[in-house]
Amino acid sequence: MKYFLFASLFFISLSAISQDCKTYYYLQNNKIIETTFYTKKGEASGKQVYSVSDYKNSGGVSTATINSEMFDKKGKSSNKSTGMVKCTGGILMMDMKTKMPQEQKYGTIDTKKESMFIEYPSKINVGENLKDAHMDLDMDNRGMKQNIILDVINRKVEGKEKITTTAGTWDCYKITYSLKMKIKTMGIGVPFNMDITEWFAPGFGVVKTQSKYGETAITSIK
Repeated sequence: MKYFLFASLFFISLSAISQDCKTYYYLQNNKIIETTFYTKKGEASGKQVYSVSDYKNSGGVSTATINSEMFDKKGKSSNKSTGMVKCTGGILMMDMKTKMPQEQKYGTIDTKKESMFIEYPSKINVGENLKDAHMDLDMDNRGMKQNIILDVINRKVEGKEKITTTAGTWDCYKITYSLKMKIKTMGIGVPFNMDITEWFAPGFGVVKTQSKYGETAITSIK
């Protein structure tokens, strides 16, 4: 009887974890998410289209593959990449490659290295400090070997705001952080630092990001 009760509670717990995770847009198979880049003047300067594939759930851990393609303002494809997203216990874990500034141009990333993740808990509070994240990867930029080191630090939940885009309206937490990146070419490192604000809707995902260069917002979900 005790074993049956324990087993029942265990499976109920797994079901609840799955429920917490499956509403995130990056964990819905065949979902297509379009984000638009805007300049500081509010002019559209390009877009990034994400497609979700290979969704799996095992032992309370949900995973999916994210295929990304970037387009310039004329609609010409400029870059493609693939990443991963995970979720367990309601904690969304995004591939750190999604945090690479879109202002920078990249080559082919070495996918042999394991993905590194940044965490978004489903239960957060205003004033809370979130975990930092680190990434170190290699890439090939037109035959030139490069190394990228990316750190997302000083993540803080600043407040709650309602955000509306052409894709919908969400109650979001406003999160600020500092992004520090260094691109090494032939041993010479070039730093790139930026302060970023993003709006995260628990159970859904990041809706909007903003920096000194402009902002990015979800504009379509299919």
